Amino acid sequence: MEERLVKVLRQKNKTIASCESLTAGLFSATIASIPGASAVLKGGLVTYFTSMKTVLANVDEELIEQYGVISKECAIAMATNTRKIMDVDYAISFTGNAGPDAWENKPAGRVYCGIAQKEKTDVYEFQFDDMTRNEIRQAVVSKMMEYLLETVEKE
Repeated sequence: MEERLVKVLRQKNKTIASCESLTAGLFSATIASIPGASAVLKGGLVTYFTSMKTVLANVDEELIEQYGVISKECAIAMATNTRKIMDVDYAISFTGNAGPDAWENKPAGRVYCGIAQKEKTDVYEFQFDDMTRNEIRQAVVSKMMEYLLETVEKE
């Protein structure tokens, strides 16, 4: 999937960036493992601590206080702001709870992701059950690569 994504992005002369919390850079590292990724991947923000979402991705503290970091609102802000910060065609965000316990009253396995384009940001919600932390992280990276590829191919 990542090879196809890099190929399509290169063909369309498009760039991407990521803002990752629970995936801690896994999306960017997966893309960077593909030869030619340097033509499309501008970079990524790893915002594992809540405060880093504000410091690095300019997510409003009031938004975090109202909705929490495990929310569609936070995922949208992370993706939208990262697209602007990195000056890319697409930015993808990952925020959620990989477990093992509930956090912010959200069950383990709850994940929100965003894909920001110039005109809009789409948000995706997942609930991964009966998976380890790393299985959740890998599963959401794979799923979002699929959604990003569909988004880019439609353009």
